[in-house]
Amino acid sequence: MKIGFIGTGVMGAAIVGHLLKADYEVNVFNRTKSKTDPLVEQGAIWQETSQAVAQASDLIFTMVGSPEDVSDIYRREDGVFAGAGSEVIVVDLTTSTPTLAQELFEDGRSRGIQVLDAPASGGDIGARNASLSIMVGGDQEAYAQILPVLEVFGKTIEHVGLAGSGQHMKVANQIMVASTLLGTGETLAYAKSASLDLEQMLRIVGNGAAANFSLNTYGPRILEGDFAPGFYVHHMIKDLGIALTEAEKFQLKLPTAALAKEMYQRLLDEGCGDEGVQAIAKLWFDSYR
Repeated sequence: MKIGFIGTGVMGAAIVGHLLKADYEVNVFNRTKSKTDPLVEQGAIWQETSQAVAQASDLIFTMVGSPEDVSDIYRREDGVFAGAGSEVIVVDLTTSTPTLAQELFEDGRSRGIQVLDAPASGGDIGARNASLSIMVGGDQEAYAQILPVLEVFGKTIEHVGLAGSGQHMKVANQIMVASTLLGTGETLAYAKSASLDLEQMLRIVGNGAAANFSLNTYGPRILEGDFAPGFYVHHMIKDLGIALTEAEKFQLKLPTAALAKEMYQRLLDEGCGDEGVQAIAKLWFDSYR
């Protein structure tokens, strides 16, 4: 099977690496070509456009920044739909909108192409460790066909419903992530103000009832002053915007998500948009040391 991968950022590059190690032929495209150079050195094949990737592949993955980016790479004149043949399966790993996922599913079906929405959770660590949680919406038979490939880079992989359901599941995921990140920032701020040993605090609290991924994964990074992006601040703002928009359709209020979006917007306004989401701690202290 020939695989195409469009979008080789922090997570995408790690995923392509796993596919290459599993002996798949992988065609790659990224708007910034230099980001694919290490992958080409490992055996990936550079293609000049998304259309070229689609023409050369049986299964195509996309993992880009925003819903607008997703729509563009699928629908542009040299995009995925222009190059994909009938019976090809296309899988969008981007966190996007349920509405766009449903539209792309229908657009693909009219061309004989199966489009699945399959956002992934786990960030850079999950991508590097091939332990991502992948939530898949769309045709169940298409999902069954590609499951062995998803298992190369994912650990918890489930089909969750019709087109758009994967994105709804990821929205729920991001609401929780944002909430626990706020809690992590406040917990560290309180502990530091109380002159506690912060590493000891993380060890104790991180093994009790308050244990969660954000505290145990991002807490140590914050103490080290490591704000490198595994997941960008500006992507969190995008995801929370999607969550709040979808909630409005349900006439549902999400005050914690709204607060988190407001606080991440403050970080963006302070020039931290390209830092990792753990930079939320900077709203309390620049350094925990």
